[in-house]
Amino acid sequence: MGILTIIGIIFAFFIILLIIFVAYLRVTNEGDYINPEVNLEVTSEAFEEGGKIPKKYTGRGEDVSPPLKLGSLDPEAKTIAVIMDDLDHPVGMYNHWLIWNIPAEYDEIPEGIPKGEKLQSLGNAVQGKSHYGGKHYYRGPKPPFGSHDYEFKVYVLDTELDLSPDARKEDLQKAMKGHILRYGTLKGEFE
Repeated sequence: MGILTIIGIIFAFFIILLIIFVAYLRVTNEGDYINPEVNLEVTSEAFEEGGKIPKKYTGRGEDVSPPLKLGSLDPEAKTIAVIMDDLDHPVGMYNHWLIWNIPAEYDEIPEGIPKGEKLQSLGNAVQGKSHYGGKHYYRGPKPPFGSHDYEFKVYVLDTELDLSPDARKEDLQKAMKGHILRYGTLKGEFE
C-alpha cells in the first residue's frame, strides 16, 4: 500500500465518523422542550414573516438584533422571553439567542439589544448562553452553507424567572412551563 492509499483510507474513515457524529447530534437534538399554542402576533419592521433577514441583523453584517413588535399582551403579563433558533443547522435546531425577564411594558423590543448578562437598559432583562459560542448576547444568522430559516420565539409570561445568566435554552423553556400566557413566532431566511 502506498502512502496516498493510506491517507485516502484515513480520510474516508474520518468522513464516516463525521457523518455518524452529525447524525447522532440530529437524533439527540430535541429542539424545543415546550410547544405552546400560538396566540400572539410578532412582527418586525426589518423583515416580513418568511422574508429575507437583512444582512445588518446577521453574522455577516452588524450582527445586531432586529426590532420585534408584539401584538396585544395579556393584562396579567409580567415579563417577556425571546429565543432565536436556526431551524436548518446540520445538527438540528441550533440556538443563537435567549433573553428573558424583559418587562411586559415593552410591547416593542428595540433593535440592537446590547451584549451582557443583565441589561439595565431593558429593565434588568437577562441574556443566557446560546449554543452559538455560549455568549450572553445576540448572535445573528450565519449559516455554514446554503439558505437557512431562523425563528424568533416570543413568550409572554405571568412571572419573573429566577434563572442564572448561565442558563441555556432547555433551562429557560423548562422554567417557563406553566407560566406562558401568550406565544408567537416570526420566521425569516438568510443565505
